[in-house]
Amino acid sequence: MARKPRIHYPSAVYHVILRGNAGAPIFFSDLDRYRLYLIFQYAVERFSCRIHAFCLMNNHIHIVVQTGDIPLSRIMQNISLRFTKWINYSQSRTGHLFQGRYKAILIDADAYLLELVRYIHLNPVRAGIVAAADEYPWSGHGAYLGKEQLPWLTTDYVLSMFSTDAEQARKAYDSFAQDGVGEGKRSDFQSGTCEGRILGSDAFTDEILSMVDQKREQEYSLSEVIATVCVHFHISEEMLKAAGKARPMTEARAVAAAIVQTAPHLRLTDLAKVLGRDISALGKAAQRIAGDVNSRRLVSELVDAMQTDSSKCPKL
Repeated sequence: MARKPRIHYPSAVYHVILRGNAGAPIFFSDLDRYRLYLIFQYAVERFSCRIHAFCLMNNHIHIVVQTGDIPLSRIMQNISLRFTKWINYSQSRTGHLFQGRYKAILIDADAYLLELVRYIHLNPVRAGIVAAADEYPWSGHGAYLGKEQLPWLTTDYVLSMFSTDAEQARKAYDSFAQDGVGEGKRSDFQSGTCEGRILGSDAFTDEILSMVDQKREQEYSLSEVIATVCVHFHISEEMLKAAGKARPMTEARAVAAAIVQTAPHLRLTDLAKVLGRDISALGKAAQRIAGDVNSRRLVSELVDAMQTDSSKCPKL
């Protein structure tokens, strides 16, 4: 399937996630993290963007970026390329450092920015790395508390939402952050609320898509994926879920996995549970489908059918 175009307009705010290739580490020393700080500063100065929050984990990065006139794609390309060159040089290695394209979710800052900043800064706490956010040195939390100076990190905008007095704002932010310690993983911050690329209300989504002359795509459920695949391969859902490696059931499961992987609102783990299959096996099957031109065309056709046919495909 063709990738959806990035949404860009001046002052847009994004939750950006960069992950290590195949889940591998992207930092090998504190020097690497400080180098990324310098790259962040360079990006802020060169592209006139703002970074409102960040967290550097061992194998992935969270950033809240607000763009100016220059699109996010140019900013992230510069950051990822410069950091990859540094790691390859310092580690005497070659090849990709990051896993595919970065993940970017456009957010309604008025509704979600405060909670998103807290969520990102509490990432090490949720991961069990530290007991409190101020114990983790590689996030923007310390700067928000006034304990660290990071000239490339914009803290005043978020802090101003708490108070016009700097000291009171920091105390209020700290209390707000502590209130979120018990919060679990939020799928909306990872996948958005629309098409895996927008986090906001229906009104916000429609306004943004209209502004950039794009249309909202109709989402489809996991049950609809399974039913559609079954109809195409002329099998029942019971046959799809049955044990064994007979065709066309194996091919149908592979296509279903490929469709799920192209849908940001669906998860392969959920498909694995429904089908009673190992998630790694489904992932490999989906990769096989992605490597075949005819199979990719079939996936696109089935997705288009689910998005445009209001009646959908009935179960056999």
